[in-house]
Amino acid sequence: MGGTILVLNGPNLNLLGEREPAIYGHDTLADVEALCRAEAAAAGYQIDFRQTNAEHEMVDWIQAGRKGLAGIVINPAAFTYAAYPILDALKLVDCPVVEVHISNIHRREAEWRSKSIMTQVVTGIISGLGVNGYPLAVRHIIWARSREA
Repeated sequence: MGGTILVLNGPNLNLLGEREPAIYGHDTLADVEALCRAEAAAAGYQIDFRQTNAEHEMVDWIQAGRKGLAGIVINPAAFTYAAYPILDALKLVDCPVVEVHISNIHRREAEWRSKSIMTQVVTGIISGLGVNGYPLAVRHIIWARSREA
């Protein structure tokens, strides 16, 4: 079947591997991209992998891919809690969307970190499995697409 899976990463994930390694680990965003590409390639899919610190840029990417993508994997990072424009953009897509968080947001120190506004519109959420959550999200999208055929 194939197709493209858009993998979106929010603020500060460009510093993955350096930023709070006790919480987020030592893997870099380049390592995450390699994991996603390997998972997708094995099933004949492509990955479009992006990171931004700018909310409007993520909205633009979601809007541009709202039709025709195999799926979206999104780690909204700090956008998780209050980025309503991203939430509204996700409502427009016609593909599975899997929200990923490297840490278990439900076990974080601050209560506000456990409340994702994105969860209300995504297909599913993977939280707390480290960077392994990304290829699992890619695998789910591939599986979901195979069920549609």
